[in-house]
Amino acid sequence: MPKRTDIRKILIIGSGPIVIGQACEFDYSGTQACKAIREEGYEIVLLNSNPATIMTDPSVADRTYVEPVTVQALRAIIERERPDALLATLGGQTALNTAVQAWEAGVLQEFGVEMIGADYDAIKRAEDRDLFRTALQEIGIDLPRSRAVYSLAEAQEAAAGIGFPLVVRPSFTLGGTGGGIAYNHEEFKRAAEFGLEASMVGEVLIEESVIGWKEFELEVMRDRRDNAVIICSIENVDPMGVHTGDSITVAPAQTLTDRQYQEMRNAAIAIIRKVGVETGGANVQFAVDPRTGRMVAIEMNPRVSRSSALASKATGFPIARLAAKLAVGYTLDEIPNDITRETPACFEPSIDYCVVKIPRFAFEKFPGADDTLHISMKSVGEAMAIGRTFTEALQKGLRSLETGAAGLHADGEVPSDPEQLRALLVRPNPKRLLCLAHAFRAGMGVEEAAERTQIDPWFLHQVRRIVDQERELAECGSVGGLDRALLRSAKRNGFSDRRIAELTHSEEAAVRARRLDDGLAAVYKLVDTCAAEFEARTPYFYSTYEDEDESRPGDRPAVLIIGGGPNRIGQGIEFDYCCVHAALALRDLGYDAVMVNSNPETVSTDYDTATRLYFEPLTLEDLLNIVDRERPQGVIVQLGGQTPLNLAVPLARAGVRILGTSHEAIDRAEDRELFRELVRKLGLRQPPSDMAAGYEEALAVARRLGYPVLVRPSYVLGGRAMVIAWAEEQLEKIVADALAAAPGHPVLIDKFLDDATEVDVDAVADGTDVIVAGVMEHIEAAGIHSGDSAMVLPPHSLPDGIVAEIKDQTRRLALELNVVGLMNVQYAVCKGIVHILEINPRASRTVPFVSKATGMPLARIATQVMAGRTLRELGVTADPRPRCRSVKESVLPFARFPSVDPILGPEMKSTGEVMGIDTSFPLAFAKSQMAAGQPLPHAGNVFISVKDADKDRIVPVARLLRSAGLAVLATEGTAARLEAAGVPAEVVPKLAEQRRPGILDRIRSGEVQLLVNTPSGPIPRADEVTIRAAAVTYGLPLLTTIAAAQAAAEAIRALKEGEFRVRCLQELHDLAAG
Repeated sequence: MPKRTDIRKILIIGSGPIVIGQACEFDYSGTQACKAIREEGYEIVLLNSNPATIMTDPSVADRTYVEPVTVQALRAIIERERPDALLATLGGQTALNTAVQAWEAGVLQEFGVEMIGADYDAIKRAEDRDLFRTALQEIGIDLPRSRAVYSLAEAQEAAAGIGFPLVVRPSFTLGGTGGGIAYNHEEFKRAAEFGLEASMVGEVLIEESVIGWKEFELEVMRDRRDNAVIICSIENVDPMGVHTGDSITVAPAQTLTDRQYQEMRNAAIAIIRKVGVETGGANVQFAVDPRTGRMVAIEMNPRVSRSSALASKATGFPIARLAAKLAVGYTLDEIPNDITRETPACFEPSIDYCVVKIPRFAFEKFPGADDTLHISMKSVGEAMAIGRTFTEALQKGLRSLETGAAGLHADGEVPSDPEQLRALLVRPNPKRLLCLAHAFRAGMGVEEAAERTQIDPWFLHQVRRIVDQERELAECGSVGGLDRALLRSAKRNGFSDRRIAELTHSEEAAVRARRLDDGLAAVYKLVDTCAAEFEARTPYFYSTYEDEDESRPGDRPAVLIIGGGPNRIGQGIEFDYCCVHAALALRDLGYDAVMVNSNPETVSTDYDTATRLYFEPLTLEDLLNIVDRERPQGVIVQLGGQTPLNLAVPLARAGVRILGTSHEAIDRAEDRELFRELVRKLGLRQPPSDMAAGYEEALAVARRLGYPVLVRPSYVLGGRAMVIAWAEEQLEKIVADALAAAPGHPVLIDKFLDDATEVDVDAVADGTDVIVAGVMEHIEAAGIHSGDSAMVLPPHSLPDGIVAEIKDQTRRLALELNVVGLMNVQYAVCKGIVHILEINPRASRTVPFVSKATGMPLARIATQVMAGRTLRELGVTADPRPRCRSVKESVLPFARFPSVDPILGPEMKSTGEVMGIDTSFPLAFAKSQMAAGQPLPHAGNVFISVKDADKDRIVPVARLLRSAGLAVLATEGTAARLEAAGVPAEVVPKLAEQRRPGILDRIRSGEVQLLVNTPSGPIPRADEVTIRAAAVTYGLPLLTTIAAAQAAAEAIRALKEGEFRVRCLQELHDLAAG
């Protein structure tokens, strides 16, 4: 069946910002889809609000709209572009929900736009819990007993009929948002109310609990001729009750019998047919009772899912690419497998290795958050590892997490008290695997461990096997006591050189030397989709310790690119964007681009991005093994974030050539003492500061500088352990945390510049010339991490003279450091004086944003410079001058951590970002809020409660909000100040007064549309924390700084006076170039 000729232009919806439950796997799938459809001659129009993605690069689609992923924006784009079809199955839940809402609003029908991949009816049957249950019952597929409900009364009636424990599953949500497990009536009432609120359609499924059962997923594809194939089976190590995104997972499934697998396979294919996903991929989840073997279907995603990216990378089978081809009319037998180039896509992949995915969490960023894992996802990223055995893949996966652990052991992570240890085994939590290993070391048997964790004994035996080998290694006493057979066995079980060194009281370098002397070097195997039955044409490798090596170093000079590893707060998709651009630029220059990364969600780990891909942990050992094999001309460390930067010095010491900025210059910028000397040499201003190696020194420094002070560790990302100390009683804990975040390095203590304006600058240099690509003014005042602050480019309130001075200082710094590549500098402007805060001689998280705002592809230019080209040779001779205002806004995960106060500070907490572009700052800011899921209201009530120091500054903001049509509610003190200034305000009683109706009543009743609440101090009052938490729970726009409130007020007025318009990046960049 040939491709369709009745459609010409296709609109693809992306997934928007990175959030918990929906990460960069949809950049990977969306980019694949754009490439796959565009090469068939179709015109691609793209909607996505996330500037950090490859798919929003102007080269990926014909018309790229970086606009809010909302029906309003979608309608404006459709009216302007008149596409023939809409593809919404590759942009996660966000794209799917937006398409459904557009259909139900009549937008698609009005303009004659066809939904391809999955139509409206198929999406509804899969996503609507009641319709899905009915459909499966009609084909005889067993499900947990359940009932769809639409009110609390119906939910309580359903609970009475099914019995506790119960699972609450809202419809049309991502990552289990709003879901929960209830063991009693009180928990159930809370979970049901929250689930009804979270569901886009106000529907919740009340379901019989299958907690403790084994959980599996199958990735399925189907074409128009009803051909269906299973791409991959995935098994959760954790039992049912833990969201699959938070569980360790393994592919292929390890504990199913052949009969069970065939029954599950048949059921998955029957489900995709019944639901009606006519073309493309779907993910079907099952549970199996380990006692009886009863199998039930849990849910289906009628789209490419989070697990689809994992399955694609695990098998080498490009699910999103093929789903896009199927959507435009091809059938599976007509599409060649790009890996083998011999077999068609209707051949089901087969793998002869084991793949393990391990989630990465960020609870350290949210003190007080409950780290119990359940059906609502909490992880912020993941690492994937490939080995010949489960034990090898598991241990490679653990060190891929980059948490400091070298294996199944982490000092201080596991309690020594036996009762505490047993409790952590029963309660699902991020430390449970480490606790299991510790329990086995303490003598616990597999049977008891299985009873406590409900994890299948097969997996427990594998963990026990690792622990047993640890004991063997420790008994050797030293590296000299290791015999070759034991060392080889340990390496085949995934033990790192560093872990072996810890167990034998040796140095890592000594273990490496002994291993190589014994002829034990890593070999590399191909990921080929067919278990070596056919030759693989695409070089995609993993390491192991066998005899045969399948790696294929090329004839052209090679450059190694170190990726960013698993997503985490502070190091996310922005750095993958830079690595992808590096690979493409190097290939264009005639180099073999060799990518090393461990993140399955990314475009950088797509099979066709680099010349060769190594799916490996980003550790010194694993990188040196690849360097030994590839013999590259150099390594790029400045594009993948802090992870590769931290490896620059040890790699250089091992004789590896670092391309771009030297490791000595990196050290001058990263080491706080060397940085202070650099600033002094150039005669620049820096906040008064000093170093401290311990608490007593820190105390003396803080007293000399005067409070408040900002405590910063060295060599960290995302502002880790960076905190403002407002008073002496806070200092001891803050310093201890900072020292722990960067062991062996002193901390820098700055005088905190209160009420300053922070500025971020991105620049690219070649050692001779410097281009300042973007000067970004933070909207929030100093003290909020740059990753969490909204920022505008070009600056909207800084005087031209200040901007010119900032650019001059940036050029001087780049030339003094001899920067070759990218550099980010952060400044604070206080009372008209520019202070330098820090330098990052690497790609920053704002590089994609600046590139989209200006049309200057910074990462690509930087790579060409690192490869030896000059800026003048590249024709890059002037700073860009954008014609529009662009606002970057952060997206915060507080809804996942309801016990955490949703305020911002020096330590980064956001998971992603969005971009708003328009002709004015207020309209760009308004778009950024829509894109972040916090649309500003046009009418209704704003509640204002601010600390005393902010009462005068809130007056003009409240006046502006009143003039824009909002009524003001305020607590007594704030209301009195507003009334005195002539701004009418209705007094709302404080929570402590316990008078009703109070502010919580009015929030819950839908009477508040916007909330402005600035923290009262470093230790906020309980009532303000409760109010802010309520705003997050009920999805209200929450503003916690006066600057953000001012920007919001201006934006609301601009929205009422102006018209919502959209323009694509290609137009905007042409304007800037003209």
